[in-house]
Amino acid sequence: MNKKLIILGSGGYGRTVYDMAEQRGYLITVLDDADEEYPLASFACYIDDDTEFIPAFGNNKFRLQWINKIEEAGGKLATLIHPSAYVSPKAQVSSGCVVLPGSIVNTGSIVGKGCIINLGATVDHDVVIEDGAHLCVRCIVKGENRISCCEKIEAGEIIERATRV
Repeated sequence: MNKKLIILGSGGYGRTVYDMAEQRGYLITVLDDADEEYPLASFACYIDDDTEFIPAFGNNKFRLQWINKIEEAGGKLATLIHPSAYVSPKAQVSSGCVVLPGSIVNTGSIVGKGCIINLGATVDHDVVIEDGAHLCVRCIVKGENRISCCEKIEAGEIIERATRV
């Protein structure tokens, strides 16, 4: 049986998550306030043992608020990792995260809840990425860094080694 996935949000990031989840064989329902039949507030109706959720909002704080709502209601968060991404077996990627194609999460790194590791982003060794952060397309976070809760690292940005952002 295919896993069921509820995607909250149908904007650009929501559509990106949809594409990736569809490729992974999920049975998908999208909730968005733009669709009167499937509003965000109806999410609790979908909570069961066979269903996972991904809040797919580009706004980091809003995404993290929804992660908390889902967990408080007893829902399970999905973690989506594209097959072309590399995640070290010695790294940790928390629930509600999406690791997009071509990304790297290297050894000893910890990715908090609800983070976005966008296309081609690189997280080197021993980096801590706190909840809700977004590493944009092709950014590089060098080793032994800490990225703060809900921080956004812009596309192509390079964070030098042993820095706190």
